[in-house]
Amino acid sequence: MTLALFLTQLLNGIQLGALLFLLSAGLTLVFGIMRFVNLMHGSLYMMGAYFAAAGYQVSGSFAVAAITGVGGALLLGMAVERLVVARLYHREHLDQVLVTFGLVLFFNELARIVWGPTSVHMAGPAALAGAVSLMGVNYPAYRLMIIGVAMAVALALYLLIHRTRMGMLVRAGAVRPDMVRALGVDIVRLKRWLFALGAALAGLAGLMAGPISSVQPGMGEPVLIMTLVVIVTGGIGSIRGAFLGAMIIGMVDTMGRAFLPLLLREVFERQVAQAAGPALASVLIYLFMAFVLAVRPQGLFPVKHG
Repeated sequence: MTLALFLTQLLNGIQLGALLFLLSAGLTLVFGIMRFVNLMHGSLYMMGAYFAAAGYQVSGSFAVAAITGVGGALLLGMAVERLVVARLYHREHLDQVLVTFGLVLFFNELARIVWGPTSVHMAGPAALAGAVSLMGVNYPAYRLMIIGVAMAVALALYLLIHRTRMGMLVRAGAVRPDMVRALGVDIVRLKRWLFALGAALAGLAGLMAGPISSVQPGMGEPVLIMTLVVIVTGGIGSIRGAFLGAMIIGMVDTMGRAFLPLLLREVFERQVAQAAGPALASVLIYLFMAFVLAVRPQGLFPVKHG
């Protein structure tokens, strides 16, 4: 193992954590604060990626792709909230799970009908096509942009939740919605905008992931599972927990896949290590989540009320 390889994988882990944060931040707003179980969050991520890819194919501009990806996911989230989700706020979690799972199947089939079963190509901005030298390691500039965007979103969400009147209402509504409603605040409208914000963040994640992964039907389900691991590990309802949890999970997943098979070769025979290494690395984040829940059931960085 060389220093260059370690630094590259370290940056890859941070970049994966940045993407997971963009997704987990939106899901934290909906699931952790609104107490709504939204299994279709990964579908909003997928549709945001498709909207962005469609905008890029028509215009050839990444800026247009950003508008269509984030804006399309925002409008789609608002429409789904108005037509479906708003009717489920006071229903049991099982009803929310079943309906949003049905929406996952619907959007997967819709993507196959509109864009076909094969993956759709999308390129990143031309200005970021090269690499940047960091401590002797050439790292893709676009992946660094993903990290920068996630940092900016984290700061913006922190200021929104902790330094604005809307954030105060959101935090109060998560703990005592009856009291906030009695003060004359329209909880329904607040939830509507919160869900739309979560959808926009999912669309932003889809836009960022489009140039480095395949835009295809069903791409939202695997990343949704990792996102759930992030918010459970970091602390449900905590933006800080979503950010730090995403970085930890991104690092554990990347480092595990890169170095665990190499470490096993030092202990076991080469054939055994080659067979067990990738399999164990693929479940490493779930083992880490189980350990965290056993030691700290509320998550590593739980939300602080008050």
